[in-house]
Parts: sequence; structure tokens; C-alpha cells
Amino acid sequence: MGTKAIYPGTFDPITKGHIDLAERAGAQFEEVVVAIAASPSKQPMFSLEERLDMASIALQHIGNVTITGFQGLLIDCVRKADAQVVLRGLRAVSDFEYEFQLAAMNRRLDPTIETMFLTPSEKYTFLSASMVKEIATHGGDVSQFLHPEINERLMNRLSV
Repeated sequence: MGTKAIYPGTFDPITKGHIDLAERAGAQFEEVVVAIAASPSKQPMFSLEERLDMASIALQHIGNVTITGFQGLLIDCVRKADAQVVLRGLRAVSDFEYEFQLAAMNRRLDPTIETMFLTPSEKYTFLSASMVKEIATHGGDVSQFLHPEINERLMNRLSV
């Protein structure tokens, strides 16, 4: 039996950095579940259903990746999916402290589940969905950071 990993996040919207991590995780694990958090406290620009749809489009080329949405504790989502690993991306040292705290708490909640970190390709180390939205909101071109259909949806959302 191979290892199943959960790659959680808000993915608001899914970026090429997220896609890069999902592709590389797909090469390392038998199955990868991209788990999109409802995250109402973050006030996402896109609904959970929209983010699920966009992730399906952006990740359809990876055969062993599935997508699910969840609310509540990540650890409950991991258990429900029968996964053994939580996969988190680290872009910079500044991400580490927060991610380390999350990993420690998740280990405390369920010591059988491991957290593993992947760093993105160098060309995406600076990229975040928040930054993409901020640039786009001010009229900047973010097309190089997004799948073409995701970019179109973002531009449509901002023009409303």
C-alpha cells in the first residue's frame, strides 16, 4: 500500500506555485488529495465551490491527484481521507515558524499523521495567492502566475 498525502490550503485562487507543488507531490506519493478549506474567517474572494472547480481545471493533468473541500479541523479531513501525510509548502523562512506550529499541533492531535514540507521551484518562491490578488486588484498583470482559465476568472471577478 502506497502513501496518501493531503495538500491543504485555501487556494484563493490556485496559482502556478500550488500547481508546481501538486505536480511534484504527485511524483512522490501514490495519491495526493488537494484539500481546499472553506476558510470563512479569511473571507476568500471565491466560494469554496468556485475554488474546487478552479483546482479541478488547474490540476486535471495530474493523474493521481483528487480534490476535496472541507470545513473544520484539517486533522479530521486527513483521517476521513485515510491519509498518512500532510503536505505543506514552504516559500521562505518566514513561512516556517507558522507551519512548524501547525505541524506540532497536528502531531499533538494525531501522532500517527506526519507533516512533510516541500519548497516550490525557485521561480515560484515569492508567489502567493494573496499577492496575486493584491496585484490584480490594482490593475497589474498576473497572467504569468495563473492557469489561463483561472486568470480569466480572477479578471472577471475583479471587473464586477
